[in-house]
Amino acid sequence: MFKNKLVNIMLIILVALTLVGVLTFVLVTYFTNQPDPNAEPTIDQIIEQSFQTEEITTNLMSNDFVQASFLIQVDSKAALKEIQKRDFQINNILLRALSGKKATELAGSDGIETFESDIRDQLNELMQEGSVIQVYTTSWVIQ
Repeated sequence: MFKNKLVNIMLIILVALTLVGVLTFVLVTYFTNQPDPNAEPTIDQIIEQSFQTEEITTNLMSNDFVQASFLIQVDSKAALKEIQKRDFQINNILLRALSGKKATELAGSDGIETFESDIRDQLNELMQEGSVIQVYTTSWVIQ
């Protein structure tokens, strides 16, 4: 190629380093292409990281009764394992919260939304690994 051996060796080393750099860049980009943590979770992710409570029936302060069940979405698999172990504590929190409410406080979407928010906050105080993202009401009857 060139008459000077030193120039040939330098060109070979330069091309080899360039190829290694490009290959490293491609591999790092490919393997670290993680999903955006601020992106909304898909429905499959929500279901995968959720715990369904059993149906709860209890009296309200207004001498009515409520029958309800909830889906609790958490932020990690470790939190899901913890919430599954704490099912008796979840039932306790739900029963106490419901028995302290009147039917008028739980009526309508605002009442349910406020109740879900209160339950989420109480559960997050209880959690040691991860946190509760959302509490969904899956069934609701007040009589």
